[in-house]
Amino acid sequence: MNINRMYCAAAALACVGATSAHADELTLCWAAWDPANALVELSKEFEAQSGHKMRFEFVPWPNFADRMLNELNSGGQLCDLMIGDSQWIGGSAENGHYVKLNDFFDKEGISMDDFIPATVTGYSEWPKNTPNYWALPAFGDVVGWTYRKDWFERPDLQAEFQTKHGRALDVPKTLEELKDIAQFFQGRDIDGTTVYGAAIYTERGSEGITMGVTNALYNFGFEYENPDKPYDLEGFVNSEGAVAGLEFYKALYDCCTPPGSSNWYMGEDIDAYKSGQVALQMNFAFIWPGVEADPKVGGGKSGYFPNPAGPGGHFAQLGGQGISVVSYSSKQDAALAYIKWFAQPEIQARWTAMGGASALRSVVEDPGFASSHPYAQAFLDSMAIVKDFWAEPSYAELLLAMQARVHNYVIAGSGTAKEALDGLVKDWVEIFEDEGKL
Repeated sequence: MNINRMYCAAAALACVGATSAHADELTLCWAAWDPANALVELSKEFEAQSGHKMRFEFVPWPNFADRMLNELNSGGQLCDLMIGDSQWIGGSAENGHYVKLNDFFDKEGISMDDFIPATVTGYSEWPKNTPNYWALPAFGDVVGWTYRKDWFERPDLQAEFQTKHGRALDVPKTLEELKDIAQFFQGRDIDGTTVYGAAIYTERGSEGITMGVTNALYNFGFEYENPDKPYDLEGFVNSEGAVAGLEFYKALYDCCTPPGSSNWYMGEDIDAYKSGQVALQMNFAFIWPGVEADPKVGGGKSGYFPNPAGPGGHFAQLGGQGISVVSYSSKQDAALAYIKWFAQPEIQARWTAMGGASALRSVVEDPGFASSHPYAQAFLDSMAIVKDFWAEPSYAELLLAMQARVHNYVIAGSGTAKEALDGLVKDWVEIFEDEGKL
């Protein structure tokens, strides 16, 4: 641990408050969800130690990107601190929305080596895989799966599944095994209620179906570009493996999801699972504490596992965010003081305990972390296999193109998987041509 940070932990008022000669009111902008409420409580410590006051602007997830990207693109001064999505980092860096933090990190002894490497790449770096930092990893998240452990453990269902598939009804190791399980539960009667196989991401309006389908695409061989030639898309985005992955996701939707689930994202999946409609739920790991605490599905009734492997790899879609100082803020010194406070190991440990998800290695690599909660090991295993969507400045256009192409095929049944991905290549090539990158 850095000596300066050890001293700050003991004398936080002097260390945090010294950054600014007077008390400021800071506004932190983020999405409206349970972790944000936990951050409000945690930040009371910063207020007490520094004298600064914290305000919060939280926007529901479906509107978060539009609202906050408009704020940044207009040079607005609403936000002093922004916990922005990982995909925003390229545009926010190149367009001057975020303050570059390298000098600040060096001055304060904050090392990116202390954080989970995938979160540094995903939340902080631009260009990717270079030591140029625009955010501190703030909330580690990843797509994983929740399952009705109590249903899986029923002797009659165990016996029936064993007879049918020649293996135990247990956590799936592959996507095909997951599909078998979803089909097994689809339309089944459980305690007098008809249940379904899986709640998956299908939402079209923001990012939902992209954040879902990538968990199949990656594991069948999809690549965003040629690893040896940036922005070379043909044969990578629409490879044979990528086509098979998209076909798999459509097959999973067609066979094994509840009726009326054609536009579902995080909230709808949570509701379906907690109400006992489905055996499996795809969702970001941030929901796991709420599942475990739920009286209907928690307390040992649920289990948690990483996205299963496919024939072309083993990956999971990265979620989560970094915290940045907005360059248009007139209170940058106080905002930096908040990041300095937030980066302390003691604060990061409390952040996780209160419902956050620290990406600090000393927290997640603590010997007791894996056994601290029923979902902790699944979180660690999931964060070890993450892969992310484009973080280019044109991220929003790239995302909208993928949302439309994938939704039209998977949900609306328009055309073939090959046609959908060929069309996506065309869309993305045009976007990069307009940017002068091709």
